[in-house]
Amino acid sequence: MKKWIVGCMMALGLAGGAQAAGAGFPLDKAPDRVTDMAALQHGAKLFTNYCLSCHSAAFMRYNRLKDIGLTEKQIKENLVFATDKVGDVMKATINPVQAKEWFGANPPDLTLVARSRASGAGSGADYLYTYMRTFYRDDTRPTGWNNAVFPNVGMPHVFWELQGERKPVFDEHQQITGWEQVKPGQMTPEQYDNAVGDLVAFMQWMAEPAQTSRKQMGYFVLAFLALFTFVAWRLNASFWKDVK
Repeated sequence: MKKWIVGCMMALGLAGGAQAAGAGFPLDKAPDRVTDMAALQHGAKLFTNYCLSCHSAAFMRYNRLKDIGLTEKQIKENLVFATDKVGDVMKATINPVQAKEWFGANPPDLTLVARSRASGAGSGADYLYTYMRTFYRDDTRPTGWNNAVFPNVGMPHVFWELQGERKPVFDEHQQITGWEQVKPGQMTPEQYDNAVGDLVAFMQWMAEPAQTSRKQMGYFVLAFLALFTFVAWRLNASFWKDVK
């Protein structure tokens, strides 16, 4: 029930893209794990447990998770909570009417969030990776939490039990220059960063499951074009060598 309530409030944090993008906080580079099956599986577990209560991924079906090495049995027993069919799309369990009444708008769909958050400051994965790692306690906020990437964010820290509580260190210009751990979490800072990296990797994969095969096909096409260009060049030289 606790995760369900916290997950619902994530809508307030991810709904305001324009404000978040303009915060000006430098983004950290997200680790590239989009082809790491173990990381993607762990990320899928985090996503279904912490995000899917309120945020749908309406363009992704559960059975597509077979592409990251999960069996249908594993999907059904460990990841499917909102439906009995692994062929269904990932829909949030929250009632959209209640969500609109509570928050003023339905929580946004997260299928493409790892692509839609891209900006001149970094990729969408960089945004999510930094966002989920820069929450801090702020008693002036209704939820008790604030965020360096999205100042005055409306959502609490959904992973606070894992990361613990931190407070920012400000310079004379009120810019965040570092962090001070106030209370430890269930994970060490390295473990938490690794878990967020896995979550972001899954969301990055979910935004375009065919990206790996697309890139492989692109390399093949480029190699073919290079070979074809060489053959055409040599044929052209052969055909025209006696023409003066």
